[in-house]
Amino acid sequence: LKNISFTAHQGETVAIIGSTGSGKTTMINLIPRFYDATEGTILVDGVDVKDYNQEFLHNKLGYVPQKAVMFSGSVNYNVAYGDNGKDEISEDTIKKAVEIAQAEEFVEKMPEKYEAHVAQGGTNLSGGQKQRLAIARALLKNSKIILFDEATSALDNENQRKIKQAIDNLVKDHTIIIVAHRLSTIIDADIIYLIEDGKLIDEGTHNELIKKNKTYKKLYTNE
Repeated sequence: LKNISFTAHQGETVAIIGSTGSGKTTMINLIPRFYDATEGTILVDGVDVKDYNQEFLHNKLGYVPQKAVMFSGSVNYNVAYGDNGKDEISEDTIKKAVEIAQAEEFVEKMPEKYEAHVAQGGTNLSGGQKQRLAIARALLKNSKIILFDEATSALDNENQRKIKQAIDNLVKDHTIIIVAHRLSTIIDADIIYLIEDGKLIDEGTHNELIKKNKTYKKLYTNE
């Protein structure tokens, strides 16, 4: 990554796009300090991420990675996992997050529902089911900053649309940073950043980029 600078404000949805290997995931992973920037600074609420206690920083963020991580335990356990230092979470709160993530349909069909067993790595769930539970986990934390890294790539268009709509309604005062390929995921973003070979080559809304950037137009005109 080189010469990348941007600010995501409260209440904004920021989309990061680019071809495979362009640096999108590396870029978003600097925020929770999965890597450290060797030059420059990453600020969260005006504070360098290196100055935060790691647990405190992670509690400020909701994060859905490309590959949803599931642990051996119940649905409840997996959705509530990672809510560090908070009181015991009610089942109603878990159910609400599951509902918003469009996971209620398949969870309610499992024999033990919210107490149903999830195998290590989620091997007894489909890719789309794991993604929906991972989204529920991130939403449950109610963090003011939520990072989605290709978080709906395994979902069909209808579930993806429903999740997007639910999140849009839920997080009007949150900051959302999305790495995605689908036009439907990024089209309404307040600003879109186009990354190529680790560099920020253009930025703007969907309508602005369609008019001025040939790479963007090629990617999204025919969708």
